[in-house]
Amino acid sequence: MTAEVISVLVLLAVFGLALWRPVNMGALALVAAFVLGTVYFGSSVPEIAAGFPASLMITLIGVTFLFGLAKANGTVDLVVHGAVRAVGGRLVLVPWVFFVLAALITAAGAVTAATNAILVPIGIALAARHRINPLLVGLSIINGTNAGGFSPISVYYTIVAGGLDQAGVQVSPLPVFAATFLFNLALNAAAVTVLGGWRHKVQVPVAAGVGSGGTGSELPEPEEERHWGMEQQVTVLAFVLVIAGVLGLGLDIGFTALTAGVVLALLFPHGSAAAAGSIAWPVVLLIGGIITYISLLQAQGVVATLAGAVGGIGQPLLAAFLLLLIAGLVSAFASTNAMFGVVVPLAAPFLATGSLPLLGFVIALCIAASAVDSSPFSTGGALIVASSEEEHRTKVFRGLMAWGMSMIAVAPVAAWVVFVLVPSL
Repeated sequence: MTAEVISVLVLLAVFGLALWRPVNMGALALVAAFVLGTVYFGSSVPEIAAGFPASLMITLIGVTFLFGLAKANGTVDLVVHGAVRAVGGRLVLVPWVFFVLAALITAAGAVTAATNAILVPIGIALAARHRINPLLVGLSIINGTNAGGFSPISVYYTIVAGGLDQAGVQVSPLPVFAATFLFNLALNAAAVTVLGGWRHKVQVPVAAGVGSGGTGSELPEPEEERHWGMEQQVTVLAFVLVIAGVLGLGLDIGFTALTAGVVLALLFPHGSAAAAGSIAWPVVLLIGGIITYISLLQAQGVVATLAGAVGGIGQPLLAAFLLLLIAGLVSAFASTNAMFGVVVPLAAPFLATGSLPLLGFVIALCIAASAVDSSPFSTGGALIVASSEEEHRTKVFRGLMAWGMSMIAVAPVAAWVVFVLVPSL
């Protein structure tokens, strides 16, 4: 068997064993990376370990630690309370508010990981308090991030345009932005429909003391001891500084959040133990293991070999379809930015000769590679799982698996039909 076949079979075995026995999938993937890497590929342990996503892990640790402190001292409760007041108590608007916020922040040039790290923990906390499906709020943020992710000044579009420029191909940025925004808007409407978001049509009472019937939809005032004291004010200031540092100065979100959390813990140490316990270590192991395995395959050229074989197909429409499928599949487990760097050069010959609709394929590629960011193995998906309440993490993870894995097929197929096949007819 070829390396490509063996690699896929081992990955399927990892998923199968994790479903069969209650063993962390990340631990299984790390073992698979070690055995396959050393025995079959002849890689050294340092080479295998180099694929461990340290930056993503620091992001997960730093963000969950900081929000753990904010939750322990009551700041999150107060912010959530104010957020629901801001929408007039209409819970049906909550997912859409986060969708719009994510789109605006990312369209302004923020890195998608930073947008997700800023909004996901707050959104999930609000969902938990008011019994909104956390999966719905999380997906709304990711869809919003992708909706704004291809503005002319966004990071995603800059990477795509750079790859096209190197191949001597240029596209207009505004149609790409408009099409990807509308696609993600429709995708979020589908998520709201499937996950029951339209059922939250009753307005939540926002007056103090109103609605104490215990149905889960009321908005009681925060507990008496939860008030805007010095600790809560300093916590909000810490968040403002983190956001300013990440969006304004380009600081790393993980280390910046961790620094802010450590300073808060030193100033107000009584909640530090709870904050450390709120770090989702099983999620860190899960995501780290899977990405390490996929990184091994990328380092050994397995992904490039598959994509290269597709690029050599003589039928442009079929090659475009397969390239979009590969983009979706790999992006679900690895870097979306890296996937753009692989697929764009392979598609460049077809685009340069006019064998494919240039604008349509670029739009389809952007959609196929980004829609799968809802996978639990992406930064946004991992943050959703890590930010969820511990007793709900398994359910949220399975929901993200179902939605994210379905996007591997749905997004590339839909994008290919609408933006590549139809314009080619």
